Amino acid sequence: MLAREEEREELGDKPVKYHGKWPFRRVYGIQEPVSVALATLNLAMQFHGWVSFLILLYYKLPLRPDRKTFYEYTGLWHIYGILAMNAWFWNAVFHSRDVDLTEKLDYSSGVALLGFTLILAILRAFNVRDEAARVMIAAPLMAFVTTHILYLNFYKLDYGLNMKVCLIMGIAQLLLWTVWAGVTHHPSRRKLWVVVVGGALAMFLEIYDFPPYWGFVDAHAVWHALAIPFTYLWWSFVKDDSEFRTSALMKKVK
Repeated sequence: MLAREEEREELGDKPVKYHGKWPFRRVYGIQEPVSVALATLNLAMQFHGWVSFLILLYYKLPLRPDRKTFYEYTGLWHIYGILAMNAWFWNAVFHSRDVDLTEKLDYSSGVALLGFTLILAILRAFNVRDEAARVMIAAPLMAFVTTHILYLNFYKLDYGLNMKVCLIMGIAQLLLWTVWAGVTHHPSRRKLWVVVVGGALAMFLEIYDFPPYWGFVDAHAVWHALAIPFTYLWWSFVKDDSEFRTSALMKKVK
């Protein structure tokens, strides 16, 4: 493919996709080395953010007498961290070796992460703390996401449909976070707004695809690179939110 693309370039022709994929230069058999490296860095950033969040909650902030945290969204952020690391792991695997199984695992884990972050955005934005109410909100969304994943895996891997579903879930949660941060005047709202801008930029790069420069860097790789600092800011906001809520609840206890 690369030899053919070099011939096309000499003739002044634009790059084309082969079987829906851009031609990349391989390194040690890895199909998209830059995307793999950046996905691995994102995995490391998610792990760092998750661990630092745990350390903050259980070793730096005060705990209840039963050793549980005051922060009401601790469990939800734990799940988010695990889903995020899982998504980046399979993303790295998929970009290293694009086969049917790795593609489905990458898409499925990405959809699962987006679906859960939408649930998390709703619960946090509307300050839903009652477990029964949380279940009532999460259940239909989880059912939808599960159905969509099953559809992709066992019926048809519809790229267009999946893009629409992901865009709708992504835009919905970005709007929720943006409005909530502004209305509540959250002390870390500026961090959140920066992350929202990053999320919007990521969606733009998913839609506006371009051929890889030098055979390595395409729109997806650029998105992976941008996600690294935004991940750091995101977990920084989460930690700030846990401190903010813990402080507020401690004042009520006193």
